[in-house]
Amino acid sequence: MFGIYAAVRQLSAQDARLAHAHWVSARDELMGGHPATPIMEQDRASFVGLPITTYDPDWRFELEIVAATNEKRMEVATGTDGVVPFELLGAVRVPFAGTLDVWRLASYAGGLFVPVKDALAGQPGGTYGGGRYLLDTVKGADLGPGGDPDSLVLDFNFAYNPSCAYDPAWACPLAQAGNTLSVEVPVGERYRG
Repeated sequence: MFGIYAAVRQLSAQDARLAHAHWVSARDELMGGHPATPIMEQDRASFVGLPITTYDPDWRFELEIVAATNEKRMEVATGTDGVVPFELLGAVRVPFAGTLDVWRLASYAGGLFVPVKDALAGQPGGTYGGGRYLLDTVKGADLGPGGDPDSLVLDFNFAYNPSCAYDPAWACPLAQAGNTLSVEVPVGERYRG
């Protein structure tokens, strides 16, 4: 993941569509052939690629993180790492969509985490019911900081399903109330269910 996103950040400086095409191709290769893929073994032979929409530049934002005024914690039980704690760092306001909480991993590697659940979640042809990930810096899945201090790049075209969307043996932190948008986010990875 770190290598994929390093290339995406470099390509994004030149052409966001090219960066997105690289991401789609690399993600398909990773999900289809990596030994640790969450694609179920019985589904691997028929895997031809992930359902990812074409790039729409209207869904790319540089957003300022507004610091949280209250302490909030989220704890996620996992099968391998025990309970993984997150602390609320702040929130970003997404134009015409609402706000999303920005979480900080409060253990081993630290890092930022921004999941999103939109109005298409759980709908036929929509998005994964538990939400998708926009930013997960622990795994290298980030598009870099924004141009201003305390800002970051959130590009919904790169929203992807967590591993538990493909294999129920995985335990994933999912979008909480503060990471739920009432609008449809028509870009990024979809879910075939």
